[in-house]
Amino acid sequence: LILQGLKYPGIKSFAPDKPGEIFLMDLNEDNPRAVELRISRGFDLASFNPHGISTYVDRDDTVYLFVVNHPHQKSTVELFKFEEDDNSLVHLKTIRHDLLTSVNDIVAMGPDSFYATNDHYFSDFLLMFLEMFLGLTWSNVVYYSPKEVKEVASGFYSANGINISPDRKYIYVADLLDHNIYVMEKHANWSLTHVKILQLDTLVDNLSIDPHTGDIWTGCHPNGMKLFYYDPENLPGSEVLRIQNILSEKPVVTRVYADNGSVLQGSSVASIHEGKLLIGTVFHRALYCDL
Repeated sequence: LILQGLKYPGIKSFAPDKPGEIFLMDLNEDNPRAVELRISRGFDLASFNPHGISTYVDRDDTVYLFVVNHPHQKSTVELFKFEEDDNSLVHLKTIRHDLLTSVNDIVAMGPDSFYATNDHYFSDFLLMFLEMFLGLTWSNVVYYSPKEVKEVASGFYSANGINISPDRKYIYVADLLDHNIYVMEKHANWSLTHVKILQLDTLVDNLSIDPHTGDIWTGCHPNGMKLFYYDPENLPGSEVLRIQNILSEKPVVTRVYADNGSVLQGSSVASIHEGKLLIGTVFHRALYCDL
């Protein structure tokens, strides 16, 4: 699944008036192409401003899609049901909560529950900038379910991408501005406890997990200033890292892709499937290539 059309304070947009869209790409096809998913009536498409995304497949094979949305610069989580027969999404509900203030990414835990990262404490743009400038560690992770909503981890500069290990025991959180990935153990009451931090020399954005190996694939920003202060003469570069055995004493970090912005600007996510690599960006194109 591919999201398009994010408008985010301080970040470049090449189509500021175009509402967000959701595309489906079947990587099993010989020449896969992105097909737009139709969204059911009654959902406000005009203000759709999608950010993070996660899926949950129920026991009856129903596919639920969770999408972080920023309509009118607020934060909501939109819950959809995927209808495979006609490539459409049925909007089930909009989730709002006082603890979901500046949501960046989510990882689904059930048909209506998830962990979410708030990348800032403040939602106002000027206060956001001040928070970043002062280096405040007020960013956090929240657990949401209809029965319970609570903060489960805090002390981040900018909690960004979030994902879960294949055995469902560990939660990984990328702290963009602190250049690292947190590993946390998940408990039966949904609380998280700190296990370790993997420090990297790049701004780590979203995290995707290889379900077979448990490797973490992440789209990164080698120079954050170029991303936040977009200059067509000095383009933001792209970088993809693969992290193997993150729980071991010596995780293996491999730079799989790097570009100075001439081909791909602002890589934010990377996923693999059977020897193919798909890289997404904050505001530029996507890249699909052989590994």
